[in-house]
Amino acid sequence: MSLSYSLFVIFGFLGVILLLEGAYLLWSETMNPEVKRVHQRLRLMSIGEHARRDSDVALVKQRVMSHFPELNRQLMRLPVLHQLDRLLLQSGSKMTVAHLLGICLIFGAGGFLLAAVLGIPGTWALIIGGGFVLPPLLRLPWMRARRLRQIGMQLPEALDLISRALRAGHGFSAALAMVGNEAREPIATEFRTTFDEINFGISTQNALANLATRVPFADLRYFVVAVLIQLETGGNLAQLLSILANLIRDRFKLFGRIRVLAAEGKLSAYILTGLPFFLALAIHLVNPGYLAVLLIDPVGIRLVMGALGLMVLGGFVMWRVIDIRV
Repeated sequence: MSLSYSLFVIFGFLGVILLLEGAYLLWSETMNPEVKRVHQRLRLMSIGEHARRDSDVALVKQRVMSHFPELNRQLMRLPVLHQLDRLLLQSGSKMTVAHLLGICLIFGAGGFLLAAVLGIPGTWALIIGGGFVLPPLLRLPWMRARRLRQIGMQLPEALDLISRALRAGHGFSAALAMVGNEAREPIATEFRTTFDEINFGISTQNALANLATRVPFADLRYFVVAVLIQLETGGNLAQLLSILANLIRDRFKLFGRIRVLAAEGKLSAYILTGLPFFLALAIHLVNPGYLAVLLIDPVGIRLVMGALGLMVLGGFVMWRVIDIRV
């Protein structure tokens, strides 16, 4: 065996070992579940605007929009992406802004290629590609609304837990930690983040203000306002939170009754909105040329536009009738 071949084997073996070690270190620094959990907590804590103005703490927190430093610096310069980052966090998504933009780009390119394969002209292909970009973005408000509803339903139990902890002699921050450890998700994550902020040195007032910023839910803001007033004026916070929990439960019961009473109106709105389209489709399938005059004759086009306008107006009026605020 020659010396060069022996050196090649030795250095090749060392190269493989170093490659495996580097891959393990990369995984442990980026893909480790514990590291992900820490990054998620820091991202949640960084969403509050009040924390960055707190002069009592020297902790620097910065949103991470991408795991690549240069791309993260470029994305941080665009103000609109900060709102998108906040929407991601409020929806409970673990994606970064860069990840979401990459998915939108893939969807847009896929829609454009599909249109090109089908022989659609370039301008319309671009429009179709732009339409394929919307689903990942439109999914976020739906996820955010669903998560806020879950937090609202879990809030009375969390307030009762805080009230019982205060009656047992625990401090307010310890009561927040109990909610973070014992409550269900997603409200547990938010209260755990607030407890972490207080432990890091942020004042209770600013930590609660950050909680209200991360979770723009009216009932949670009532809780924050009640605690802040109690911190300034004093009083029985345990009794106040118990009353607030019962008030939120009664509000949800009333809202449920209203939803039941408004269900008939919603069903009527859905039927009246969809009936003309289903009827036009049925007529077209039975007699394809029967409705052609509505799309060819100028009078027919004006009638169709007027009917669509009246349908939009009627839908708006019915939506205002059944949209009852509690």
